[in-house]
Amino acid sequence: MIRPSCLLASALTAGMLLSTAACSNGGGDSGSGRTDSSASPASTVPASPVAEEPGAASPSPSSSPRVLTKAEAQTALITNSDLGSQWAESTGVAAWHDTLLKSKVDASAFVTDKGNAQQCQKLLDGLYAENLLGKPLGASAVTGFDNSADDAQMRYEVASYGKSSLATQMKWLATLPDICDQFTAVDNQGDRQTVQVVSTHLPDVGDARQGLQVTMSGKLEGDPDTLTLDFAAVQVGDSALSLTNGGLSGTEHQSTEQAVQAGANRLKDVLAGKSPAPTQG
Repeated sequence: MIRPSCLLASALTAGMLLSTAACSNGGGDSGSGRTDSSASPASTVPASPVAEEPGAASPSPSSSPRVLTKAEAQTALITNSDLGSQWAESTGVAAWHDTLLKSKVDASAFVTDKGNAQQCQKLLDGLYAENLLGKPLGASAVTGFDNSADDAQMRYEVASYGKSSLATQMKWLATLPDICDQFTAVDNQGDRQTVQVVSTHLPDVGDARQGLQVTMSGKLEGDPDTLTLDFAAVQVGDSALSLTNGGLSGTEHQSTEQAVQAGANRLKDVLAGKSPAPTQG
């Protein structure tokens, strides 16, 4: 809180000291110009207009996060026309989601750093719960697509998170190819999976971005199988898009890049108050 300066003026005249009284504290959060979304209910009551003193500085623009509305988040979602004719609206969650992604990391294999096992478990848990970017601050919107050509599935989300939270999550995601390079996990059927995590390239869009590819090789219900998933996140201001793309027949990374490119442009337009441009064929 900024406190007004107290003025003390003095003069020595005929041996007498004259002084001004110390000024009192105004008690306001003046000049910050910031809207606090966590203010008490009483603070939402409109205040009576107050005449502005001559020469007083105008409040600075609000620095509150740009929280998407539900309608805006929905508008920022991509459609299957952004991906190609092989993609259609999803008909349900793939079977591997509730089997392989519920696996538990074999912490005993982490000899030198047990803390890394916790981070790798956080990765698997985040993929299963579909919240690797954390909990949204405001509205979010989700859509899904199925690829009939290779049995892949894509889940796509847009939401507001706040810059500080996004910075933390993006920094954490960037560490995973190193600390979770390769590890073993056990699914709920007791089958062991060899998990590999690598970085992937994404289009140069948004304010920050992170791409990962997670491969789980082992057995699914007793039969040898391999799940390959792309994960991508792109920050645009205080909001972000995120997606997973893949399946038991591999992942088409080109579709991941197409979704990221189109989605970042749509989200940027929505945040600027514009209608997203139609997808170019």
